[in-house]
Amino acid sequence: MTQPPTFDPRRFKQQERKGFNRIAAAYADGAHLRATLAQALLAEAALQPGQRVLDLASGPCLLAREAAAKVAPEGWVLATDIAEAMLAEGARRAQADACNTLVCAAADAEHLCLPDAAFDRVLAGLALFMFPHPERALAEARRVLRPGGRLVLSVWGTEKEVPLITRAQACIARLLPAPRVARPSVFRFGTPTVLEAALSDAGFTDIRITPCCFDCRFDDAQTYWDAFLSLAGGAAEALAQLPGSVQQRLRAAVAEELAPHRKGSGYTVQARALVASAVR
Repeated sequence: MTQPPTFDPRRFKQQERKGFNRIAAAYADGAHLRATLAQALLAEAALQPGQRVLDLASGPCLLAREAAAKVAPEGWVLATDIAEAMLAEGARRAQADACNTLVCAAADAEHLCLPDAAFDRVLAGLALFMFPHPERALAEARRVLRPGGRLVLSVWGTEKEVPLITRAQACIARLLPAPRVARPSVFRFGTPTVLEAALSDAGFTDIRITPCCFDCRFDDAQTYWDAFLSLAGGAAEALAQLPGSVQQRLRAAVAEELAPHRKGSGYTVQARALVASAVR
């Protein structure tokens, strides 16, 4: 899949790492908003006790911790991410939950220092669109899966189907100039045809793709904006560098973008994702 002409993969990864390190705790605290999607992915993975699981771009180990409980006591989960503060947050919470079947390691999904055919499952929740070279990440996922092992991932749907993200993006586009460094779209795998082609080109078979729709409830526009920032990674890092007055303007303006989602005293904002499963 082609990248924007000004795209710089190294700079992109650096900014994403800084951004996700910045928002580690907030990202974990917002897990309830995406719980429906997480459960759909785990159901598709059909994890069993004793399995070995790799969770790519694990963040604060939200999927990994639930997966660890499902494969215990003989199985285990390796959570990887380029943002070490995210993993540290996940490890802290796992320790608080007395989870002892989870291991964390900082690693780049496009260049895994792991042996071939080492895992029964590879998971990647809301991650594939974040990789500068997704074809490399898929090739690595297939390499570390045992024959017959399964990759299970989720991605956002198309732009028009995810106002959970696009309302904030529209506010940013209205008030700020275009970014100097282009970023790949988080919606680039949003259609089943595109996602299936990426998985097939990587050598996966028995590909299944199902939609997952869910609503997120926010008491007010500020809560929505904070939730968006807790997902935004590199974009959150860039926004954090803006003058306080500009950040305040964005916070004040987001209510206008959310107006179509007003329901009672708050807002109900929709999102559609795709959950894909494929066999090595």
